[in-house]
Amino acid sequence: MSSIETIFVISGLLLALSVLASRLSALFGLPLLVLFLVLGMLAGEQGILGIRFDDYSLAFLIGHLALALILLDGGLRTRISTFRAGFKPALSLATLGVVITSGITGLLAMWLFNLSLVEGLLVGAIVGSTDAAAVFSMLSGKGVNLNERVSATLEIESGTNDPMAIFLTIMLIEVLVGGIGGPLETLLFLIQQFGFGLLVGVSAGWVIARLMIWVDLAPGLYALLALALGFFVFGITSIIGGSGFLAIYLAGLMIGNRPGKHLKLILPVNDGLAWLSQIGLFLVLGLLVTPSDLLEFAVPAILIGLALIFIARPIAVFLSIKPFFKFRWHEVWFISWVGLRGAVPIVLAIFPVIGGVENAALYFNVAFAVVLMSLLIQGGTLPWMARWLKVEVPKGVEPNHRDVLGILPENDYELFVYQVDNSKLDDTPIRMLILPSGVLISAIFREHMMVHPKGSTRIKVGDVVCVIGRGDDVEPLNKLFSGESHLKKKQQFFGPFVIDGDALLDDIAKAYGLAITQGEGSLTLGEFIAARVGGHPVVGDDVSWHGIHWVVSEVSGDRVLKVGVRFF
Repeated sequence: MSSIETIFVISGLLLALSVLASRLSALFGLPLLVLFLVLGMLAGEQGILGIRFDDYSLAFLIGHLALALILLDGGLRTRISTFRAGFKPALSLATLGVVITSGITGLLAMWLFNLSLVEGLLVGAIVGSTDAAAVFSMLSGKGVNLNERVSATLEIESGTNDPMAIFLTIMLIEVLVGGIGGPLETLLFLIQQFGFGLLVGVSAGWVIARLMIWVDLAPGLYALLALALGFFVFGITSIIGGSGFLAIYLAGLMIGNRPGKHLKLILPVNDGLAWLSQIGLFLVLGLLVTPSDLLEFAVPAILIGLALIFIARPIAVFLSIKPFFKFRWHEVWFISWVGLRGAVPIVLAIFPVIGGVENAALYFNVAFAVVLMSLLIQGGTLPWMARWLKVEVPKGVEPNHRDVLGILPENDYELFVYQVDNSKLDDTPIRMLILPSGVLISAIFREHMMVHPKGSTRIKVGDVVCVIGRGDDVEPLNKLFSGESHLKKKQQFFGPFVIDGDALLDDIAKAYGLAITQGEGSLTLGEFIAARVGGHPVVGDDVSWHGIHWVVSEVSGDRVLKVGVRFF
């Protein structure tokens, strides 16, 4: 076979094996990204296929392309509404947290490897930031439904902490090779990274989002246009000295939060491209490492990994969050645990190789070992830790299928498909259903036959119901069609009954025989809980008061709508 045919055979085989490996991940609970790395190592020069790959420049380019696409997809799927609960703590983690983590880890690396202070701190800077690819993959792939405060903080942190890690890495490399500027120049570089990244990302994303609504394209071209413009934003931001990673994440955020028919055409394609990027990136990084070289640094690298997971990250999270934000202790511990390292540290470890830094192999192999440990230890135990630390909330009911009809450019009508699971609806005429205004049941499927709905048509449990409505109608529809099994899970978590968040604390105190202070009597229950959790309540917030758990079950913005009552 010619070389090009060999490339097609090997790349096709590795991609297919990586996709099939997802089943192993589901069966045995192994982090999927670890399997991609292992497949790359098995295909490498000391593995089964014996492929020799040592082109660090190509791996660096592939890493940037893949990370840019992954961050674009992450931004597209992040709701701006989550920023109210997670932006400020995430920003603290993405700046102060990265510096503290890097500093502690770097001092340990200096001692373990007998390095200079700057060399040790460079090791810390390389492994100091969490990775968007790892965090997005683990949180979505493990089926863990975290409370909004925790999930938003983790996702926003992973999408915004690259500028600080890149700044520290480049600054320390410049010190080592003798090219560092003065303090003012160094500070200006940091401001440029964050400032230009923020400015270009938000403004360009705003323009692109409106362009997507205005332009009329063939369905398959919307995702291609979003990707092309995302790469353009990444490139132009990097050219002017900003963080392309931050810019493309924010551009995706602006595009994904502008409703329109383009989203239903972009998201499925981007999902596949993001998976391809993760597979390709981790396969290449697996090919790049030489297992025998990795073993040479194994013992001190393992110690650094353990110190990062159990000492540096928890200290950094505590100092970055606890003094400034009202996070509960169990939330702080979980955020500490999900400091997942992934492709970013390995890509950053290529910087010293390209920059001609002495002991470049050490940085790369240590970063690889730390990433492998992080994915195995932290990623492998994520669901268990979420349950143990009580940051998981029951999953809400969602339509079996949901699709935008593409009739209006904004606030379009959608088709929602539900299977009726609520026994209270059994044998109920359609005209007796309490549906949101403007919602229409367009079809009913019963025993694989379509029933044309009329006002007198009676709903049966097990029916598949097709409903036409708008995005704001989905929550009341979810409640209408959900069944007893979901209700039972909610009652176990939130309590057997709920109270209106607008109920006065004075009335509740009288009903339950509770003592309150004079100032508390005029507060509503929702205001009381919001004050206890720092002003940004989320579903799952649990406030213990007079021997009773008051659990937030429904919110709208920063307003508590419903509160579950659970006794000790």
